[in-house]
Formats: sequence, structure tokens, C-alpha cells
Amino acid sequence: MSASESLRMVLIGPPGAGKGTQAPNLVEKFGAAHLATGDMLRSQIAKGTQLGLEAKKIMEAGGLVSDDIMVNMIKDELTNNPACKKGFILDGFPRTIPQAEKLDQMLAERGTPLQAAIELKVDDDLLVARITGRLIHLASGRSYHKIFNPPKVEMTDDVTGEPLVQRGDDNEESLKKRLDAYHTQTEPIVEFYKKTGIWSGIDASQPPANVWESILSALDRD
Repeated sequence: MSASESLRMVLIGPPGAGKGTQAPNLVEKFGAAHLATGDMLRSQIAKGTQLGLEAKKIMEAGGLVSDDIMVNMIKDELTNNPACKKGFILDGFPRTIPQAEKLDQMLAERGTPLQAAIELKVDDDLLVARITGRLIHLASGRSYHKIFNPPKVEMTDDVTGEPLVQRGDDNEESLKKRLDAYHTQTEPIVEFYKKTGIWSGIDASQPPANVWESILSALDRD
């Protein structure tokens, strides 16, 4: 891929693999839009779009938003979000093979197929250590870690000086459930992208700077 081309990729990895650290690097380097599932849902609901209203109704009833709604939300972002002109980094979607197939179909119709599926691979034991020390700055999504990446001032965001929080589900018991769900649902996605030939696996137990270098070489960019 040449640097002038837009970036079209999926970022795959369990909770705590470092997607929140690497996605902003990709955005900064390539100018592509970071499309995180939760953010897209919240944005559509906040804007009161047809898709947002449908999703809100389903979520309030405790249901899961359908694959079609999610794919249409991504399509809407690609069509209407100016940041997507230089490409996109999908994060949190697809999670299942039917979602991956629907996504591929929609992107093929638009003439913008995926170029890369990057999987950040980390052992579960290391993820537990990482996540249970994770601290978040809610307004920006910046993440820190009590041990591996502490803020300059304890429990305080380096940039704004605002307080950091630990997410309620960042505890060991909750994390084990999330990891189980990840292995069951999302690992088949890796096989799907291996077959299509766009998958690259990255050892995400390395320091973030090394992970970043590995991502760039997987994308064949410098």
C-alpha cells in the first residue's frame, strides 16, 4: 500500500490488548476515522437518526442491535463523516462471521474493500494484569495504567488535569467473562480474515512503541 492511499482496516483484539492506545496513532498518522462501535451507536442515538432511534429502542428493551443496523451505521459514517475520506479503522465490529460477511458485502458495493485486519494478540493472564490497573480520562478516552503507563500525577489526566476513573467492569471477574465471550465469538473472525488473506497477527505483549512498529510493517507503511 502506498502512503497516499486511504487506510481501510479492522482492528481486532481482546479487552486490554491496546486498541485504545494504537487506534489514535493510526488516526494521527493516516488521517483515517476511528469507528468504534460504542461511539457510533452513541452518536447516532444523540443525533436522533432513524438508525439511532431503532438502536435505542432495542437497547432499552435489553436486546442486541442487529447486524443490519450496525452495518448501516458504518455505511452512514462512511458516507457522511468527512473524516472517512482518508479511510477508517473499525474497532469492535465485526464480532461474528455473519457481521464480517455483511460488512464485506457493503464495502464491496461501495468499492472500498478492507485492506487489512490487524489482530493484537495477548495472553489472558497478562490482560488481567493490564486491565485491572487501567485508568480512563472519560472526556477524551485517553487511557493510563497504574503500573505500565501511570499518569504524571496520580489519578489525573496529563493533558487536562481532570480526574481519571477506573471503569466499573475493569475487575478480574468481569474481565474473565469478557475474555470468554471474546474467544467464543470473535476468534472465528480471525479465521475468516486469514482466509481472505488480509489478516496480520501482532504480538501485543510488547511495549506500545514496538507494537506500533509491528502494525506499520504489517500495513507495509513506514
